Amino acid sequence: MSEFKIVTEDLLFPEGPIAMPDGSIILVEIARGTLTRVLSSGRKEIITTIGGGPNGAAIGPDGACYICNNGGFEWEKDPETGGIRPIGQANDYLTGRIERIDLNTGKIDRLYDHCDGQKLNGPNDIVFDRRGNMWFTDLGKARARDMDRGAVYWAKADGTKICEVIQPITTPNGIGLSPDENTLYIAETEGARLYAFPITGDGHVDKLGFPESINGGTLITCDGGFRRFDSLAVEQNGNICVATLMTGGITVANPNGGTEEFIVTDDPYTTNICFGGADLKTAYLTLSWQGSLVSSDWKRAGLPLNFVNF
Repeated sequence: MSEFKIVTEDLLFPEGPIAMPDGSIILVEIARGTLTRVLSSGRKEIITTIGGGPNGAAIGPDGACYICNNGGFEWEKDPETGGIRPIGQANDYLTGRIERIDLNTGKIDRLYDHCDGQKLNGPNDIVFDRRGNMWFTDLGKARARDMDRGAVYWAKADGTKICEVIQPITTPNGIGLSPDENTLYIAETEGARLYAFPITGDGHVDKLGFPESINGGTLITCDGGFRRFDSLAVEQNGNICVATLMTGGITVANPNGGTEEFIVTDDPYTTNICFGGADLKTAYLTLSWQGSLVSSDWKRAGLPLNFVNF
């Protein structure tokens, strides 16, 4: 793989990159509270200011951008490097939510902030299946002495139906679908574990029983060392590429089990990866501690995302 090339800098904890057909990258800046477009020249344009904590992002069947808003963080800044990181629930936090952003006007619509009377605590990452429905993780929020137990949800893009798919699950973060969309992948942040769940229908997965699984999923990979998992993307061959924190890099997991390779980035908050370019062999990574979006040639092609047409 080639060296990483800086696309743009001075982002405030970027996440949720989406490579668009025009060569731009749409992403969120969690600490700035914005949905931002980065042009191929590196110039940045604010699409809209969302507020709270915009986190995962995906293009839906109507061409709008759907946002997992975690409700906001408090932040810590390193006085030596200037790097920032989230350290807990924002003081003005009210709830998490799923929001729809019209990319032409910047208009924001709130679709969901609860499910069956349970509020969404900290929605984190999102993926659309080919039927136009969303699957998303709710990592929860952390406070000084306690934290939420996480969940995974399925919902319709028009705001009419949401259901809980998996609960409890510890700090669910990255989410993705296998190329045939028969398997749902969930990356847990704490413990750096990647799980697979067979999909049995809209909003339903098959779960292993106890004691074989603590959350119902089949463990795909869990490497040693000081690692935490963030968001993920899937390659066309089925490999799962998980952005990895602390020992910063990309963990490339084999869907049949185990880690194929680990690609080092040297940013302890390597938070996300997406694929773009005409052949989907350009990887775009958010290096959130540095506040950078970088790109690199990738060995293998990424899986095309539904509703993002190249």
